[in-house]
Amino acid sequence: MSDVLFQPTENPKSTNQDHDTALPPPETEIVTTWKVACQGDEFRGLGHPRVWMVISPLTGFVDCGYCDKRFIVDRDNVHDDH
Repeated sequence: MSDVLFQPTENPKSTNQDHDTALPPPETEIVTTWKVACQGDEFRGLGHPRVWMVISPLTGFVDCGYCDKRFIVDRDNVHDDH
């Protein structure tokens, strides 16, 4: 299974929804790296292919294109490790 790279969105609401009816993200995770991976919640059978995403320094977050999980960077503790 190959990894996919998604670019961040500038929309503060959850992705894959129009702006008028956008909902907050279903789940958020605070991270300390600018590049994150998501493969859904495989423990509850809600997994998806692993995707790698880059958090924009402008917004400080990125949403998964599959499950809408939001990754928020902890700017006080962020590091550039891969």
